[in-house]
Amino acid sequence: MSGFDLTIIGLGYVGMPLAKEATAAGLRVAGLDVDPRKVDALNAGRSYIDDLTDADLDAMISGGFTATLDASVLAQSRTIVICVPTPLDEDHRPDLSAVEGATRTVAEHLQAGTLVVLESTTWPGTTDEVARPILEKSGLVAGVDFHLAFSPERIDPGNAKFGLRNTPKVVGGYTSACKDRASAFYGQFVERVVPVSGTREAEMAKLLENTYRHVNIALVNEMAIFCDELGVNLWESIEAASTKPFGFQKFLPGPGVGGHCIPVDPSYLSYTVRKLGYPFRFVELAQEINERMPSYVTTRVQRLLNQARKPVNGSRVLLLGVTYKPDIADERETPAIPVAEALLELGAELSFCDPYVKEWSVNGAPIPREADLAEALAKADVTVLLQQHSVFDLDLIEERSNLVLDTRGVLTASDHVERL
Repeated sequence: MSGFDLTIIGLGYVGMPLAKEATAAGLRVAGLDVDPRKVDALNAGRSYIDDLTDADLDAMISGGFTATLDASVLAQSRTIVICVPTPLDEDHRPDLSAVEGATRTVAEHLQAGTLVVLESTTWPGTTDEVARPILEKSGLVAGVDFHLAFSPERIDPGNAKFGLRNTPKVVGGYTSACKDRASAFYGQFVERVVPVSGTREAEMAKLLENTYRHVNIALVNEMAIFCDELGVNLWESIEAASTKPFGFQKFLPGPGVGGHCIPVDPSYLSYTVRKLGYPFRFVELAQEINERMPSYVTTRVQRLLNQARKPVNGSRVLLLGVTYKPDIADERETPAIPVAEALLELGAELSFCDPYVKEWSVNGAPIPREADLAEALAKADVTVLLQQHSVFDLDLIEERSNLVLDTRGVLTASDHVERL
């Protein structure tokens, strides 16, 4: 088959790192997206992904990578990988509309012998029960005429140590032959492939990984609330516990959970269990605890201001770091939004400081951006450290702030600095 070794559908935080590694391995790669702004930016050598520099993109283009809006490239592709979003709808149910749309597009151009891989996070059974029937409308049969597999994305934006190449790649095939074909494909540019017996096992592995984090984050978040009331320094207790060389993994409390995985993926697992007729109580309790953390942060801000004999109404509140994780520009599901919403409702005069975010709005209302950190700290009645970007001068925050609520445990507690 001539044309492309790989076409990736969805050119975001998952698709582009895959394109980068595949191109570096010598594969001819096309990227397919429905957003003309993304396609134009990529073909012009302008990256919009934190982990992909313009220089990286230039090297990819030199290696044959091209982005396109034209789905006809699928008919010329030996392998097709679907990396589209799988959010939740308004009722917190899985929204597979992007997966279904992408799969229908693949079916319209599917050729015999092609490998089709779904990487989008979803509930166990999606590859077989949703993607396969759509693909087989092409007249081709999965496992006979074309190969079908699921391989969950494990992208961690901003992680300098682990990227796509050195993070083990779980692969589950519709048939054993599908698994072998998909394993051989990823083995060209991933150091270790982990084959499992089927697509459902691969789908469940992804949900298990993120549910594990979700539940443990909820545990320390709830402990943060009652340790404050008990007068216990939870941060010190966590550090002490983490000295145990076995049986303990350190998780830290925070203002809530954000990003493309932790707030969303466990709900896919809960949805799957509810189809059996009973709730997944661990997940639903963890969701409840983590979702109330922004409200708890607001309560702590109120308490700090009350101790200084100031109401929230009319007080100047500075939010430091409004992305969902440090040292990236990604704002998806950031807990800064519900924190800001609650403070605005109480009448606070909000501003924010974030080197990675140039403009930020809450419910359509723009929030003023502070460019000078020292000046912003001095004029704020209370500062809330929501994200510990490495460029933030922690000593400056401690010295210049009037009051500080540190939700990340990186500042030294004092008369005017409180940890969550």
